Amino acid sequence: MIEPYHYHASDAAIADLHARIDATRWPEAETVDDWSQGVPLAALRDFVATWRHAYDWRPAEAWINAQGLSSTVIDGIAIRFLHIRSPHDNALPLILTHGWPGSIFEFRGVIDALTTPDAGTPAFHCVIPCLPGYGLSEKPATKGWGVEKIARAWAELMARLGYARWFAQGGDWGAAVTTQIGRLNLPGCAGIHLNMPIARPLPEDLAAPTPAEQRALAALQHYQQWDSGYSTQQRTRPQTVGYGLVDSPVGLAAWIYEKLWAWTDNHSRPEDALSRTAMLDNLMLYWLTASGASSARLYWESFGSFAPAKVTMPVACSVFPKEILPAPRKWVERHCTNLVHWGEMDKGGHFAAWEQPELFVGELRAAFGKMV
Repeated sequence: MIEPYHYHASDAAIADLHARIDATRWPEAETVDDWSQGVPLAALRDFVATWRHAYDWRPAEAWINAQGLSSTVIDGIAIRFLHIRSPHDNALPLILTHGWPGSIFEFRGVIDALTTPDAGTPAFHCVIPCLPGYGLSEKPATKGWGVEKIARAWAELMARLGYARWFAQGGDWGAAVTTQIGRLNLPGCAGIHLNMPIARPLPEDLAAPTPAEQRALAALQHYQQWDSGYSTQQRTRPQTVGYGLVDSPVGLAAWIYEKLWAWTDNHSRPEDALSRTAMLDNLMLYWLTASGASSARLYWESFGSFAPAKVTMPVACSVFPKEILPAPRKWVERHCTNLVHWGEMDKGGHFAAWEQPELFVGELRAAFGKMV
């Protein structure tokens, strides 16, 4: 059964957030003049001051509720999702999956272009679920909700919506879920698109890397040395870090704001790539739903699922230059044996739809146009 769902954060929840921000005990400033020790104190104070004094959650809440917000229980978990149907009869059903530390807000800037394009341009019915334990979806009370189970849940969701033939797209955890949809050849899925294709080098690649492979290897080394501490914590002790993320709004803001700096295509600050309001809307979905621990737990469940998987159904990939885990086409083709589209962008980072909505939409139109 699929039912309409309405979300409303109480005034008391907003007041509690403000009180917690006001009571923050701040640490001393970093001892460097850059982000190498984490979010600089001055930068975070400024970001949080906007959150406290100049930000209004209600427009984002109204937008969510206006997008066909619905709920359905799959394997005991209520999955909340946006369902925006195109007015075009020949529109292609498409499920789009976000990752961490993103949310359904990643796709806000692409929905209109996908569902109501100009004449002669492919149109899509968009289904945009919150991952279990993220945002509006319920939190699993038992272990086992890894990416394979989520992939099967998405196939069930599309079937319940009446879509017999559909497509899937994702980046970050969305890429892991979408890759599993392809690996399992789940009923109804006719093809997938990834903006973070998952692949790894072989020994011969390391012995004589091409220029593209050299860039990918350098990025992977940087991630492992300087950028993967969060994932180690979340895949080994998500409950421990979860206490701080659920209790402290400033702690949660720092945890997420740093990744929006590290993973977007920016000049020196996250605001170069994303508006502050957009970042705060996303942050609020984690705060209001107390999703700090439950979202981290997906790393404990499924971090190993970022290993390459063989996919024989049609696959399309779009590669953005600031992707944190880049994979050259040569590596991807070993596992995706029916690669029908490969797009290389000249700008954009890890949050493709969020950062570069026009490029993202163009890539989806090109990619799925080859799979119809």
